[in-house]
Amino acid sequence: MAIVILIIADSLMRLLGLVPLALSLWALGGCLRTKPSDFQRVDKRTKSFWTAITVAASVVSALYVLEPGLGFFLLLDLAAATGAGVYLADVRPALMDVRRGGNRNKGTYGSW
Repeated sequence: MAIVILIIADSLMRLLGLVPLALSLWALGGCLRTKPSDFQRVDKRTKSFWTAITVAASVVSALYVLEPGLGFFLLLDLAAATGAGVYLADVRPALMDVRRGGNRNKGTYGSW
C-alpha cells in the first residue's frame, strides 16, 4: 500500500512540475524572438541577461520533471518559475508595447 502512495505522489509531483516547465519554455521562446534593441528601449536589462535567466529556468524545470522531489530541488524549481514569471509579467508586456509603437493607454496622469 505504501508503494502505491509513493507512486501516486511521484506522479503528482511530475505533473505539477510541468507547469513551471511550460512557463519557462514560453518565456524562453518569447525572449529569443525579441530583438536586442527592444530590451534597451524599455530599460529591462539586456537580451542576453533574460535569455540566460529563461534558459536556466527551463533547464532546472526540465530536470525537476525528470526527478521530482521535495527539498532543495523543489526550491530551485520555484526560483525558476519565479524568474520566468517575472519575464512574462513585467518584461514581455513592456516589449510588446514597444513593438506596437509606444504606450497608447496612457492618459495625462499615467496609465488607466
